[in-house]
Amino acid sequence: MPSPFLPQRAAARWFARKLPESDWPSTARDALEAGFDGTALRRLAALEKANHWDVVNYIEPALGEMGAQSMSLEEALLWTAKDICRDIVEGLRDPFDGATEIWRDMLRLSCFPNELRAIFDDIEMDGTGYFKGGKPEARARILSHARVLLSIEDAPNQKTPDESPSQFFKNSGQWIHAIAAGPKDGPVVLLLHGFPEFWYGWRRQIEPLVAAGFRVVVPDQRGYNLSSKPSGVAAYALTELISDVIAIADQLGQEKIFLVGHDWGAAVAWSAALLHPQRISKLVVLNVPHPSVMRKFLSTRPRQLLRSWYMFFFQLPWLPEAVFSAFNFRVGVRALLRSSRPGTFSSEELAQYCGAWSQPRALTGMINWYRALFRTRVKFPDKTVRVPTRILWGERDAFLLAEMAHESLRYCTNAELFTFANATHWLQHEEPARVSELLIDFFRS
Repeated sequence: MPSPFLPQRAAARWFARKLPESDWPSTARDALEAGFDGTALRRLAALEKANHWDVVNYIEPALGEMGAQSMSLEEALLWTAKDICRDIVEGLRDPFDGATEIWRDMLRLSCFPNELRAIFDDIEMDGTGYFKGGKPEARARILSHARVLLSIEDAPNQKTPDESPSQFFKNSGQWIHAIAAGPKDGPVVLLLHGFPEFWYGWRRQIEPLVAAGFRVVVPDQRGYNLSSKPSGVAAYALTELISDVIAIADQLGQEKIFLVGHDWGAAVAWSAALLHPQRISKLVVLNVPHPSVMRKFLSTRPRQLLRSWYMFFFQLPWLPEAVFSAFNFRVGVRALLRSSRPGTFSSEELAQYCGAWSQPRALTGMINWYRALFRTRVKFPDKTVRVPTRILWGERDAFLLAEMAHESLRYCTNAELFTFANATHWLQHEEPARVSELLIDFFRS
């Protein structure tokens, strides 16, 4: 039996950008058949082939003739999501299929209402091992979330039974997606990933830190995975990347945080500690040296310059993205496999990375970090790190000379170095238990 014509459904689909202009003539005819009437509706219904100007001139008046209300983007998205949830609850639609549509709409519109976070998160976490029961467990959870979302109409203060690990932070119009876990009143540990990863690169450290009582927040840094991907190289200047860290701390209500970074995340962490030492309780960096040491070795050590060849390649327009994405991201997959210990990245894990790299504009956002590095430069008033620091370093790093780890100690007032003779650049993947142990020990001491 077809659904009755609801004017507000048409309005919601229009304001959520799910009702194309070409569908308005048939929508107007449905409205007339349902008993609504008006000049604008009749003009739209009479159109055989809709062109842009014919349609847009009559849509708003037609909505008024139907008695439909204007809606904000968030209101429209919620309305259409509830429509999908009704079909899920009534068994008219597969829960996973419906939730995937909601997830895609949220990403497409860059709109993330709190009421939809649980559904959004269940789709994002699918395939990561988060659901021990696989797709059946995911479907059951989505069905539960759909029922709760529909019940919110009658109980506005009702919350979802399970806190969603996904959170979004805002900084100057940019959305930063993060996974959060652990007690809300626990000391905050912020884990920053590097290239070409996303929050998933820290997944093995989340549970041990939570078990130790910490509130763990792991963002997709800007340009990556589900976070905003602003256009232009300037948006990825180091000062912008640091501002994301401070914005997250501010929105968590934290005066100070424990900050951890690997690869590019370590570069951001070093820089945050130099520019905002009053906001960092303790600093841990993995396999990236102090910024002054990196600049020094690039200009004086040909071996390091040779290892950093890709940084120069990334300065080219469009070609790096084309090469990286070709043949289902073969270059990115091979880079991870060839620079890590055998067995570090499973096929299932690599599929997660390919999914993150497939996000619209993600590759350009990721590579723009390197482009901005060559075009902008941060001046540090004081080059000495004055917060307690722990450096962890895999000595078989194919990209960075191990000497730089020792040299970095000279730029810190209170630092210690732990080296791993058999680990590569991907230290937290290859030695997850030991890395977690060193983080917990340092932050507790």
